[in-house]
Amino acid sequence: MQEFESSVSEKGQVTIPQEIRRIMGLQPCDKVRFEVEGDVVKISRASSKLIQWFGSVTPKNKPENFQQVREEFEIVEHRQYHSLYRLQP
Repeated sequence: MQEFESSVSEKGQVTIPQEIRRIMGLQPCDKVRFEVEGDVVKISRASSKLIQWFGSVTPKNKPENFQQVREEFEIVEHRQYHSLYRLQP
C-alpha cells in the first residue's frame, strides 16, 4: 500500500498528489466523491451526472449524438464551476 501526504490550506483545500491523480485518471475540473466512515475518508472519481441520468429523458431527435451531448454538458458544467469560483477557464 502506498501512502501520500498533503497539507490543508487556510481555505481548507487539499492538493491531490500527482501520482494519485494519475492513478485515478483525474483531470482539471473533474469531480471527486468522498465517503466517510468513522475517521476514515475514501476518495473516488465522481460519475458524470449525464451518465447517471442516461435514458431518463426521451431524446428530441433520434438517433441522438450522445458524444456531442456529453461534450456540451461537460463544457457548460466546466464554465459554471469556474464562474462559481471566479476562476479563469
